[in-house]
This record gives sequence, C-alpha cells and structure tokens, in this order.
Amino acid sequence: MDSVKNYGIIAAVVIAVSIVTAVFLRGCDQKITKKYGGTTSITLNEGDKLEMVTWKDDQLWTQTRPRTPTETPVKHEFREHSKYGVLEGKVIITER
Repeated sequence: MDSVKNYGIIAAVVIAVSIVTAVFLRGCDQKITKKYGGTTSITLNEGDKLEMVTWKDDQLWTQTRPRTPTETPVKHEFREHSKYGVLEGKVIITER
C-alpha cells in the first residue's frame, strides 16, 4: 500500500515539474529557436503588413505598417541554413 502512495507522490511531482517547465519554455520559444533551432510562429495583428524582421539579442522584432486595400495577407518563412544542417531554425510570420 505504501508503494502505491509513493508512486502517486512521484507522479504528482513529475506532473508539477512538467507543467512548470512547459510554462517557463512557453515564453522562451524565440530564444530557443535562435540558439538551438526549431520553429517559432508569429501571427501579426489584423491589417498589419510585415516590413522587416530582425533579432536584437534573443528577441525577435518586427516592423509593420497598415496594409493597403489592394494588398493581400501572406505568410513569410525565414529559415536558417547552418553549416552542418543541424540546429536550423525557422520563423513563420503570418499576416491576417
């Protein structure tokens, strides 16, 4: 009976640590993408047109402007191509 109780405590601790880790990493996706590869997706506000995107330290900055009535929303993909093909990052910016 004690072993079942111990497994329950261990499971609760594992779940709690997993939740805290997921919450912490949720705000770090840009930093993780830049340093270790992976994908970051950004959706711009309704009616914004992407002008430029750049990194400042580990933060991704976008420059936007109002979209004209003749322009349609597009999806931009920026890809890193590393020397050895590992830890490549991708940033997807979607206009709405």
